[in-house]
Amino acid sequence: MFRPALLVFAVFLGSFAVAQPGNDVLVLLDNLAVKETHSIFFKSLMDRGYKLTYKLADDSNLVLSKYGEYLYKHIVIFAPSVEEFGGELSVPKIAEFIDDGGNVLIAGGSDSGDAIRELASECGFELDEEGASVIDHLNYDVSDSGDHTLIVASPSNLIEAPIIVGPKTGSPLLYKGTGLIADRENPLILQLLTADSTAYSYVPSSPIKEYPHAIGKGTLLIAALQARNNARVVFSGSLYFFSDEAFMSAVQKASGGKQASKSGNEEVAATISKWVFGETGRLRVSSVSHAKDGEDTPPGAYTITDPVIYTIHIEKNNNGAWEPFVANDVQLEFVRIDPFVRTTLKQVKPGKYQAKFKIPDVYGVYQFKVDYNRVGYTHLYSTTQVSVRPLQHTEYERFIPSAYPYYISSFSMMIGVWLFALVFLHYRDEAPPKKSDDKKSN
Repeated sequence: MFRPALLVFAVFLGSFAVAQPGNDVLVLLDNLAVKETHSIFFKSLMDRGYKLTYKLADDSNLVLSKYGEYLYKHIVIFAPSVEEFGGELSVPKIAEFIDDGGNVLIAGGSDSGDAIRELASECGFELDEEGASVIDHLNYDVSDSGDHTLIVASPSNLIEAPIIVGPKTGSPLLYKGTGLIADRENPLILQLLTADSTAYSYVPSSPIKEYPHAIGKGTLLIAALQARNNARVVFSGSLYFFSDEAFMSAVQKASGGKQASKSGNEEVAATISKWVFGETGRLRVSSVSHAKDGEDTPPGAYTITDPVIYTIHIEKNNNGAWEPFVANDVQLEFVRIDPFVRTTLKQVKPGKYQAKFKIPDVYGVYQFKVDYNRVGYTHLYSTTQVSVRPLQHTEYERFIPSAYPYYISSFSMMIGVWLFALVFLHYRDEAPPKKSDDKKSN
């Protein structure tokens, strides 16, 4: 008699397990046809466990949060032509979502509307004017319609960060869309894919009468932002880059060269989506310990010149599983306002790093600090505060080798004074004899 109730409860638990927190993705589209033209990309997301909610970008019922909690962990915006987001969604709301740690994947195009342009500006990117496309008269595909806007991007133009875009050994990439520019001095901006030196961004049907918006390798095709709170944003100037057509098309430059039976778009798009959604490139500190050399527990306070051992365990997320992080450039700083000690941590086993050093001869409040910031990885920051006290009066060294000359001079002076006193007291001259009274009478 309890079987129906148990069956309902099991179904409830199963549905709860499928809809895991953090796997909800809001997908905003220009129209529902995009769902079909980009089905391979969306299917790859669902195969990785994401729950996609499709909405039109101008839907009047759009809601991003309820009761102070976000309904989605990630947002995909494949709606280049939207002029204004619908419902409660707006550019400031999306910017606030990013500030709160949310991740966003955006694809624009030659017909990008005001909403996408404003959102790009909020993230540190700038799109070319409406109708402009990236043009390359030397590196375009043989299937191009004649305006040379279906360009072929070499894998060598990808950023040197396999954790974000994968290896550079894949097939050429197909790109059709507008160009981006970004501030090269901004340390948070990552140039994922750039155009060749022969490319520029302009309206194909217009004669060039002014300097193009972007030229050469300064033309960004795909750019990314990793905020200080480790939220990630990827902005592509091409919606076509993620389409089924781009994924399955053969690639061959019109100027000749070897033909690739399939573009590298699918592999690069999948790797980028894994990075922007936090499946890869996330680091965390699992444990930190420190103690005097030869001891297991940290003291209440260290004493100057104590030998100390610092140990930290670092892990990385790999497709949802945490595993040891292996690197050879993790550094430790022992800081009191300024670093007194800076040393490279030695990897004693995968994910376990250790440093041995002597505490400086200056007492005060210090921090063990690991500040690891590398392209493609989240910013890893770990600090542990400790106190360092001076020597107690019973701990000072009684005889210092460097002071032996002073000890010798002191004892030699003491011996010299003793000898002088001995000579002065026992070997002084006797007084002369007195004259007799007889001589006085005479």
